[in-house]
Amino acid sequence: MKTAQDIVLAPVVTEKSMLAARDLKKFTFKVAKDAGKVEIAKAIEELFSGTKVKKVNTIHVRGQQRRMGLHTGYTPSWKKAVVTLTEDSKTIEFFEGML
Repeated sequence: MKTAQDIVLAPVVTEKSMLAARDLKKFTFKVAKDAGKVEIAKAIEELFSGTKVKKVNTIHVRGQQRRMGLHTGYTPSWKKAVVTLTEDSKTIEFFEGML
């Protein structure tokens, strides 16, 4: 069984994700490719105490094609999770400094 640190890999910090975090309490994370929605919800609640997950949306992000001279290749594909917290839930402290 995976630990919470193996499931939630990193936060995704973009303009769109920061607006969703500020206005809608939706936080975006890079997660393990084989993690399910239930596992992601439990990992978020375990990692950030006081949070209650309302909904989890997952997206598979395909790798982009890149060139180095004549050689072409692809960047790695990864999985993204958008976690919506309940209204009475505590926010995630990591994102508070960026809002």
